[in-house]
Amino acid sequence: MSLHYLPPVRPSAIALGTVFNHGIELVVLTPLFGQTYQRAKQANTKEEFLRSKEASSAAVAWGTSLVGSALQSYGVGALINATSTLSYRGAAYLGALIFAATSAPTYLGQLLTERRPVDTVAVGATSKILETVGLSLFLTWWGTRTNPFD
Repeated sequence: MSLHYLPPVRPSAIALGTVFNHGIELVVLTPLFGQTYQRAKQANTKEEFLRSKEASSAAVAWGTSLVGSALQSYGVGALINATSTLSYRGAAYLGALIFAATSAPTYLGQLLTERRPVDTVAVGATSKILETVGLSLFLTWWGTRTNPFD
């Protein structure tokens, strides 16, 4: 596949979208990092902590979250450009469609099939709504087109 088939998105939009999404992910991952911090305080040496299972799982979680945030920022920016979305209302609709297509089935399954507590599911759903609708609105505000006259 040639790279010229991928829609261009402003690099600054990808970078700021990554920071936006990664910030939301870090809020969700805070319990993991809290446990890792406690383990670091209990370790006798830095080397002992760096070899620990908690450190490696925290590093993997942080790295995959960062890469996933960048890919999601690019994807949402490319969709904004491909659909010629210019208004905040259109961006909100686009983000809601992305949420409905990617995450809504998971949360409905958790509520109806797995019978998980509503508050637990609501936290995850709120996070994903911020990552989809919020990111769409943020990127529309910032601008995603590499050439503003397109």
